[in-house]
Amino acid sequence: MPVAADTTPAPSTGSIPLVPEVAALFRDRHRFSKDIVERSTTTFGPSWTADFEDTLQHLYPDPTARELAVKGYASFALDSMRRQARFERERTYPAKTYAEAAAEVYFDENHMHAQYLPGLLLSHFLWPHHYRQLQFFEMAFVASMARRPHAQFAEIGIGTGLYSRRVLQRVPAARGMGFDISPSSKAFAENHLRAYGFGHRYDVELCDVVTTPIGRYDSLICVEVLEHLEDPLTFLQALRESLAPGGKAFITAAVNAANADHIYLYRTADEVLDHLHAAGFALEQAFVGAAYKPARPGLPVPIAAAFVVG
Repeated sequence: MPVAADTTPAPSTGSIPLVPEVAALFRDRHRFSKDIVERSTTTFGPSWTADFEDTLQHLYPDPTARELAVKGYASFALDSMRRQARFERERTYPAKTYAEAAAEVYFDENHMHAQYLPGLLLSHFLWPHHYRQLQFFEMAFVASMARRPHAQFAEIGIGTGLYSRRVLQRVPAARGMGFDISPSSKAFAENHLRAYGFGHRYDVELCDVVTTPIGRYDSLICVEVLEHLEDPLTFLQALRESLAPGGKAFITAAVNAANADHIYLYRTADEVLDHLHAAGFALEQAFVGAAYKPARPGLPVPIAAAFVVG
């Protein structure tokens, strides 16, 4: 059956007050990102503008909340740029254990709510490779979910809740579970889904899926978790055990993308695919998108690598 229409109507072209306001905040207060909204508007057109407006209206209806979200994104992006510049020089991530990254990022409530989570959420609209990955997700994975007889799904490493929200918007019969280790992510995602009226169709649990089995699901989502781990292959094997026979999973990884919590360095999308195959997954579709063109030949740039596997 076709993908169900989004149950939340997109704003009309005449009711887009918040996108211009956010663009002005970037232009007036965060000069290194001064034209980032205009660039996305030019790249993706009116549908992107309506999509971004819808997210702002639901999650940041208060002017102060919008200002803080923009400020958080600006700090998140600037930190990523600095770490990427170091990575370009050294061609490796700084040595860090998973426990150290978790303490520095996932369990630092102030950092998560002030910078990491708003930055991550807005990056999916303001970074072209992130938004294209989101479009690929809806085309290659959500459409398939809508055709399945059961619409039970789970997202592992829920982050902001964005990907689960897109499923719940477009597949009215869907019911989901989210799993994460961060109490801040749990709270943010729950607020996100409640803002859209989906709280009754989704639950979030604090859980490490490597040590705690979560049962089996027909559809699994795991977005940019692998590079956060010391041993992504063991994690992928646990995911494979959580996929029901005949099910599908949407799994992504950040390649050559320095960040405070990125531990495992994937240098190519093929290295991610090798891990997927080693864990027992079979490739169905893939998306690979670079963040920008390299300034010179051979310079590593961040890449979004996404895979639909069975």
